[in-house]
Amino acid sequence: MAYSLKNSPGHLLRRAQQYAHDLYSTEVGVSGPTPRQYEVLHVVAQNAGLSQTDLVQQTGIDRSTLADMIARMMKKGLLSRKRTKEDARANAVSITPAGKRMLTAANAKVAKAENAALAVLPKTQQTAFMKSLRTYAEALDKMAEGAAAPAKKKTARKAAKKKAPAKRKTTAKRKTTKKRRTKRR
Repeated sequence: MAYSLKNSPGHLLRRAQQYAHDLYSTEVGVSGPTPRQYEVLHVVAQNAGLSQTDLVQQTGIDRSTLADMIARMMKKGLLSRKRTKEDARANAVSITPAGKRMLTAANAKVAKAENAALAVLPKTQQTAFMKSLRTYAEALDKMAEGAAAPAKKKTARKAAKKKAPAKRKTTAKRKTTKKRRTKRR
């Protein structure tokens, strides 16, 4: 089948995202938070003292991007960060009074933009569309979790190999190695 923009999930998702972003930008304006900043402010406001790792999981924003965002938002006085008592390596992120004001000022505007994004579809299709988007996002989350899990297993296997005594080559492996040596000579 030949490529078609009308049947390309990537193209259609980009178009939908661009439309939603344009609506957001029009409603919230340049003085308000970016869509990702709004997501971070919203999640942090709902979960005081959330770790950056948990924030990555809840927003879907990658770790390095989120760390940069938090640093910039701290400079703007929207968030604060401190080391947790439980784990000195983890940072707990909290929303500041200025962050709460920005979030509160943006809430109605974001809701208006999101309602407008859905209003393009007939009311009878909106619920199914949102269900499909959630299912898609959940599948992506599971896929990301699965990609992270093998890396941990690989590390565990390496550690187990280092601890285990060296095994002697089996007879078949010795014969194969012997044949290779003979061919090289």
